[in-house]
Amino acid sequence: MHPKLLASIVAATFSFSVAAADSYTVDPRHTFPSFEIDHLGFSIQRGRFNQTEGRITLAPASASGSIDIVIDAASISTGLADLEKHLRGEDFLDVARFPKILFKSKQLAFDKEKLVGADGDLTLHGVTRPVHLTVDRFHCGVNPISMKNVCGANATATIKRSDFDVDKYAPALADEVKVSIQIEAIKD
Repeated sequence: MHPKLLASIVAATFSFSVAAADSYTVDPRHTFPSFEIDHLGFSIQRGRFNQTEGRITLAPASASGSIDIVIDAASISTGLADLEKHLRGEDFLDVARFPKILFKSKQLAFDKEKLVGADGDLTLHGVTRPVHLTVDRFHCGVNPISMKNVCGANATATIKRSDFDVDKYAPALADEVKVSIQIEAIKD
């Protein structure tokens, strides 16, 4: 067999395109939404959520798709157990009443076939507000370890805690929170 023909067959077998609508399931082992907040002007405090699930549909050729993310609010992790307990309580996330943080896209933005943004609704603490996520590091391909088709990205936004009725200690504890969703999703 001609080497170029063999290379073409192998490339076609292991390549993958997101030209048509493809569905993906969020990989909870590689998806950790995180946040940064100014702590009393002294430092930037960071944390993340350890349990996330969701579904993503991508159709770059038609510049469409959807993103549905569900974050377990109680899975918050800061490295300090007392702080995590306080953040899970009524002063902040109130996870007993509001166990999930949700993002549901309304519209995706593409630059050619590259996802660059998502507009949607964020539901936090029982309040739903529109949020724009800026997407960078978007990449789809075959994971060389699992040999599965995967898409990954980093999505960021800045929100105000007060917009979601989570304004305890503001303005000493910053109202603005930078949110990042580091995500990988496996093609169904």
